[in-house]
Amino acid sequence: MSHANPVDALKAIFKVCGVDLCVGATQVCHQLNLEIYPGETLAVLGKNGVGKSTLLSCLAGLPRGDMSGEVLLGGKTYDAWGAKAAACWRGWLPQKQQDQFSATVLETVISGRHPHLNRWTWESADDYAMALAAIDAVGMADFVDRDVLTLSGGERQRVAVATILTQQPTLYFMDEPLAHLDLNHQIEILDLVCQKARRERVSAVMVLHEPGLAYRYCDSALLLFGEGDWLYGSASTVLTADNLSRLYGYPLVQIERPGVDGKSQRWFVPA
Repeated sequence: MSHANPVDALKAIFKVCGVDLCVGATQVCHQLNLEIYPGETLAVLGKNGVGKSTLLSCLAGLPRGDMSGEVLLGGKTYDAWGAKAAACWRGWLPQKQQDQFSATVLETVISGRHPHLNRWTWESADDYAMALAAIDAVGMADFVDRDVLTLSGGERQRVAVATILTQQPTLYFMDEPLAHLDLNHQIEILDLVCQKARRERVSAVMVLHEPGLAYRYCDSALLLFGEGDWLYGSASTVLTADNLSRLYGYPLVQIERPGVDGKSQRWFVPA
């Protein structure tokens, strides 16, 4: 059972207003402003070490640096929501999965329902149905009883995606959701997330490394250049050879081609 989305479809579900973020002497962003609307997917790109993961965790209400400015989820701050209500609103997929103890795939994925349960409430049949549907959606139906400690990196990543799908948040924060995945599973996960965004009007912010996939699947993009500099806007405007050559410090060539879904595709290769 999913919670109702109290945000009007014409209003921003998430706002970042004048955010400055520093980690030690490194400034991740300066006066960052952006808005995310229901059904929108946003890609965050930048070189290694520029602060993508740190920024994403801070936007998800999990501060890891010195941040000022305002972050509003559904018109309220995280403090105003409180930890439990915020966890029902937004989901968090970290870059690395920490498995300290043995647990089956189903036991791991059903934990996504915990924010929606009261302290002494057990998972319901509906909760288990959601978990099993999410496991099936990521192609792991045959692994329900497997111990997560025995999974490969790619299999464990798909379990992590199934867990956040089971949580059913309104806004997904996903730090490198394609980590450890081979190409076919990368496409499957992006198809899954973006179809869910369009169908259910949920939104997603994803750290990605392949700008061609970001262009193909995301509505908007945020580039982090370092030293507080950033660029944000529609994917078609932001994801260009000039901007990405500056971002990665290496000249790229832009290739345009029609996509099978009618939307043009844009790929970038080293010059």
